[in-house]
Amino acid sequence: MDRAEFEASFRKLLQMRKEAFANHGCLECQGCKGCVDCTFCVDCTHTARSQYCRGCEGCSDCSHSRDCKGCVGCSHAVSCERCFRSAYVVRCVDCTDCTYCFGCVGLGKKDFHILNQPYERDAYFALTARLSRELRLEGA
Repeated sequence: MDRAEFEASFRKLLQMRKEAFANHGCLECQGCKGCVDCTFCVDCTHTARSQYCRGCEGCSDCSHSRDCKGCVGCSHAVSCERCFRSAYVVRCVDCTDCTYCFGCVGLGKKDFHILNQPYERDAYFALTARLSRELRLEGA
């Protein structure tokens, strides 16, 4: 096998993975494609070991999350991308070990932040409730 054969075969495998729509080991999932060991998920794609997620893509070990991409170990996340071990995060990107963050990017080990700025707990919930309504983020 030479480099060209390797590259062609590798590209073929990647394309086959993209097109794989069978779920494996899933329980009570609806409209999911290419998921593994998920339970009670809806409309997820290539998600693994997650539960009660909706519209997630490429996530693993998440629960009760919605419309996330590439998240790992998150719970109650909404519209987040590439977040890791975070909970109750909304529209966050690349956040790690965060809780109650809204619209944050690249934070680590932070709580009660909006747009990377710290807020007192009460102020956080008041402002995020209003923002969620205005941004039409149901369930956030």
